[in-house]
Amino acid sequence: MKRPIILHPDPRLKKTSDPVTDLSDDLRDLADEMLSTMYDAPGIGLAAPQVGVLTRLIVLDCVKADDEPPRPLIMFNPEIVAASDTLNTYEEGCLSIPDQFADVTRPAEVDVRWIDRDGNEQREGMDGLWATCVQHEIDHLDGKLFIDYLKPLKRQLITRKMQKLKRERARA
Repeated sequence: MKRPIILHPDPRLKKTSDPVTDLSDDLRDLADEMLSTMYDAPGIGLAAPQVGVLTRLIVLDCVKADDEPPRPLIMFNPEIVAASDTLNTYEEGCLSIPDQFADVTRPAEVDVRWIDRDGNEQREGMDGLWATCVQHEIDHLDGKLFIDYLKPLKRQLITRKMQKLKRERARA
């Protein structure tokens, strides 16, 4: 089942998500629905707050090449345990802020720990687009959006565009 994606500005996108303490079938179903929603959007990452659930859960798949098999990752309670001093700048976008993009600088490499859908602890080093995406999605769990990294004027401009988009969609 595809879930509706919340658009900025929305107070739920600014809240800190609760840790997963019991990995239930409902949470596994939510993760599967989030993957389906993300692929349909289309996007490369989605956090539970973006579908209105304040739980520490993200999904991502940064494989873009058609000749490579998809690599969907479901992460419960993801956390960055180490980050490189080297930085990368990527043009980021967000499914909750459609059609708006901006350069964001983040650590180029991160070491991430999480619980998978079977309840097993996983740990992986990520770089490039994967590192950027996982940091972007974990930010969502802490109530932070990519536009929070921008200068106030640019952030306000994007927020005004989003308010206009929400008004237009409400009228349709």
